[in-house]
Amino acid sequence: MASGIFALLDDIATLMDDVSVMSKVAAKKTAGILGDDLAVNAEKASGFVSDRELPVLWAITKGSLLNKVIILPVAFLLSAFLPIAVTIILILGGLYLAYEGAEKIYEYFVPHHHESKVDLDEKLSKEEILKREKEKVRSAIVTDFILSVEIIIIALGTVEGSPISTQIMVVTIIALLATVGVYGIVALIVRMDEFGYKLIDHNDETDSFSDKVGRTLVNALPVVIKALGFIGTIALFLVSGGIFAHKIDLFHHLLPEAIPGFLQEFLYGIVIGFVTLILVMGVKKLFKIGNKEH
Repeated sequence: MASGIFALLDDIATLMDDVSVMSKVAAKKTAGILGDDLAVNAEKASGFVSDRELPVLWAITKGSLLNKVIILPVAFLLSAFLPIAVTIILILGGLYLAYEGAEKIYEYFVPHHHESKVDLDEKLSKEEILKREKEKVRSAIVTDFILSVEIIIIALGTVEGSPISTQIMVVTIIALLATVGVYGIVALIVRMDEFGYKLIDHNDETDSFSDKVGRTLVNALPVVIKALGFIGTIALFLVSGGIFAHKIDLFHHLLPEAIPGFLQEFLYGIVIGFVTLILVMGVKKLFKIGNKEH
């Protein structure tokens, strides 16, 4: 009886050790996309009056957790009964990531029409403000759903071939860490300027140490969000290129071995991203032409 208990404890310890190791690997694989996730959510959670930022962020966080509850069981079922689907979804996710990165570069360099953004200022009525908040929260949750699918599938790809129990534990840990980590950091970022203003108002002096730190925090907020956007764009190409390099045989030895692996992955990501962007833009133009003719 005692030996059976000790054997069970040993199995549990082995499982937890495997989970710990694989969680670290999965975390490294998904770290790239988290930069983009962080930048997107920091942007979507900002732009509200200061006392509404955290409630809005909490609403988005709850939506993100619900997204994980929906996505995780589907991902595990596919992994158990249709593993090829995980690879296909992973490659499709890579195409989306590469396309998204290419689109960001295109929009930065090429003048185009921007959708009008609505500012939630104090001139709006309370009902209008709440309505606009719900619209932005809904938009953020939809974006989170797409990013969550990518994160979970990439994490699942790192434990492919492992026992289903290990897959469930590792991917669930990554999903929860992604939600808590990303939205925790977003909360700090969107409140950075508010904390800066409090430091500026801390005393009556005009150029005290607290004033300097406060002004630095206020001025740093837009810079931080832009930097996250830049880092996130680079990460999109690296993550997508890594998917293509490891999941598509054609790319295994396409480039000379003298080129570092990370540079190969970046090149795969950016080239395929712009090819996908051109195809998508072409399809959109064809649809516009077809609609005009009708």
